[in-house]
Amino acid sequence: MSLLPAIEHETSPSPDATVIWLHGLGADGYDFAPIVPELNLPPDLRIRFLFPHAPSIPVTVNNGYVMPAWFDILVMDIDRKVDVPQLLVSAEAINRFIDRELERGIDSRRIVLAGFSQGGAVAYQVCLSHPRPLGGLIAMSTYFATSDSIVLSDANCNLPIEIHHGVHDPVVPPALGIRAGEFLKERGYAINFRSYPMEHSVCPQQIDHISQALQRFLMTAR
Repeated sequence: MSLLPAIEHETSPSPDATVIWLHGLGADGYDFAPIVPELNLPPDLRIRFLFPHAPSIPVTVNNGYVMPAWFDILVMDIDRKVDVPQLLVSAEAINRFIDRELERGIDSRRIVLAGFSQGGAVAYQVCLSHPRPLGGLIAMSTYFATSDSIVLSDANCNLPIEIHHGVHDPVVPPALGIRAGEFLKERGYAINFRSYPMEHSVCPQQIDHISQALQRFLMTAR
């Protein structure tokens, strides 16, 4: 099985849960790897964290500059015109990580995805179309780029979802996070929407909420 390069960190031996965390445009897996100790997770939660690195591709809105990206962004407007076929390629790459975790003996219901910005758009696609029930989704400062085309999986109709967004975000307007939440609420998903007094970033209060969400997702799935 061919996998993207990734950072792997286990909080204790013999993990029985996995968190796959997807970075944003122009970053890499090292962007969020240092956050693990800050989560202050209880020692009985044995988690394998995976931080994949997106491939480097030309990005249209950045004058074609080559940088790590899960997909090309064609127009940076409120509707976020993106390269959906490339997003689906990235989603399939993340599905391969899920397949590998299943082979390692991790129950699908103990696999959680977290994604920031572009990574969140990929995480939406992966989680809500996956044929097996997953453990949860944390969508941070992001948007649901494939809401018009996704085939929603019945297996994840009860997926717990956290949506986090900064009220001063100049990169991904808060309206896009709200729109994603409304789309999912209308379809019966359990959404917890949180907003923070920040721009396009992560804040200490949010880190506490991410920790709480992971504990809730994984304690429920035991």
